[in-house]
Amino acid sequence: ELRHYLQPGGFSCWVRVSLALVSLGIVYQRLGQSEAMNLLFIHGLEGSSQGMKAAYLRDRFPDVHTPDFTGSLDQRMGKLLSILQSHPEDNWTLIGSSFGGLMAALYAKMHPQRLDKLILLAPALVWPDFALQENLQVDVPTIIYHGTQDDVIPIDYVRSLAERSFTQLKFNTVDDDHMLHRTVRAVDWLR
Repeated sequence: ELRHYLQPGGFSCWVRVSLALVSLGIVYQRLGQSEAMNLLFIHGLEGSSQGMKAAYLRDRFPDVHTPDFTGSLDQRMGKLLSILQSHPEDNWTLIGSSFGGLMAALYAKMHPQRLDKLILLAPALVWPDFALQENLQVDVPTIIYHGTQDDVIPIDYVRSLAERSFTQLKFNTVDDDHMLHRTVRAVDWLR
């Protein structure tokens, strides 16, 4: 069971609790601080913080950050940088959907030391700001979910770009479309 606790001083952590009966007592196993999660969801180009994925993640992880991004890629990246600079702690997991996946990947290229993991949902890596970069190596554990029925972002091109760009990649091909509605509910977000 995963529980969320707000510690004195505003420190927030997730705790995995396993219950075991030991001589009439209950033993709690607590995850270390290094396993606390800082989650930020970055929606797609036409998405918002009120979309299905953001709502689903907020329901599962009440402290997930789900800001709204508007404007050009530069404006959106500026806002993302500002948000993460205002939270000086490291060990972030960025979850990016489509254009948000592009943003997460670009951030990881610039600041890999701040991240624990990227989870990219049908990422728009085909955008020239990513696709045209030569010798791009992102050394952050990266999990990609991409649907075989995606008619917005071509899966084969994304896989090729991802395999050459992410040094710690797990690419998951799923039976879903670009929105990944079925997949989002099946992902083990804590792995």
